[in-house]
Amino acid sequence: MKAIGGPDFADLFAALPVAVLVVDGTGCIVFANAECETLLNLSERAMLGHPLVSVMTPPSQPNARDNHGLAAFDTEIALKRGGKIRVDYIETRVADHPGWHTITLHHAATSRRMGHSADRAAAARAAIGAAAMLAHEIKNPLSGIRGAAQLLSNGKGAEELTTLITTEVDRIAALIDRMQDFTDTRPLKLAPENIYPLLGHARRVALAGFARHVTIEERFDPSLPTVQLDRDAILQVVLNLLKNASEATSEQADARITLATAYRHGMAVAPAPGKPRQRLPIEICVSDNGPGPPADIAEHLFDPFISGKPEGQGLGLALVDKLVRDMGGIIQFAREGAPPMTVFRILLPRGDA
Repeated sequence: MKAIGGPDFADLFAALPVAVLVVDGTGCIVFANAECETLLNLSERAMLGHPLVSVMTPPSQPNARDNHGLAAFDTEIALKRGGKIRVDYIETRVADHPGWHTITLHHAATSRRMGHSADRAAAARAAIGAAAMLAHEIKNPLSGIRGAAQLLSNGKGAEELTTLITTEVDRIAALIDRMQDFTDTRPLKLAPENIYPLLGHARRVALAGFARHVTIEERFDPSLPTVQLDRDAILQVVLNLLKNASEATSEQADARITLATAYRHGMAVAPAPGKPRQRLPIEICVSDNGPGPPADIAEHLFDPFISGKPEGQGLGLALVDKLVRDMGGIIQFAREGAPPMTVFRILLPRGDA
């Protein structure tokens, strides 16, 4: 069907920034748009003509289906090819076509991360106060302790002990430095930038150091416009995510990280309750094939002092979240695909908006 003088409606479905499936009266798939292919990690050609249940297991809710269809929010969908996705599943009947219905799949990670944005900001403010106090109370005495340890090292028999003291003091000082980064409330210097030289620099730094054991693939949208960002902040964000991904894949025989960009039409969020929605069409993804974080902390990864690492302080991702928000964007976490990948998705405004 085609509107007079307009595009074919299939073309309109294809351009939607939401995953869409159309199922006929026999329960078979007759259409899947590009977003659906990406979300399910399956081509439309592989889905056409096959029953919906051969692709995914729809949510089961007694008495939920009626003339208005079915809606299941933040529900886990099992994919027949393996793996699971968490989505908002909305099924709507097609008028005058008995048995036909459309299915839209909204990635639930988006709504969860947006819904928690205000809570995360409040938690971050509390942590900023705690970190500022800790930095003030501890860092000054540390310089005196280090000086005393260096003086003791001139004596006999104390070298091993003073080396240990110096090493531990340096380690604590490094932690305080990280906390001071987190307390920095100065506005960032935002400007329109070409993202690709910055991503290329971050990739080279990673491969020359902490990510030597990993393959870092690039999947870039060549038509991406300029991005509104702070150069130092985005480098710090991407390097932090690449380092986390590198550590997460350290036990993988086929360790792989993917650095990707995309343009998401129609992506907009409200930065705070009562504030107008802002367009955030620029997507930067850092993905890895590691095992992902423990399930009990997955919903709190961006909260300060939460870490899945035995030696972690839980400040890295909290700082990443703060920097992305300071650039007017949001960051999301998800486990996606088959086999599942850990995905950190950054959404930022255009530079020419």
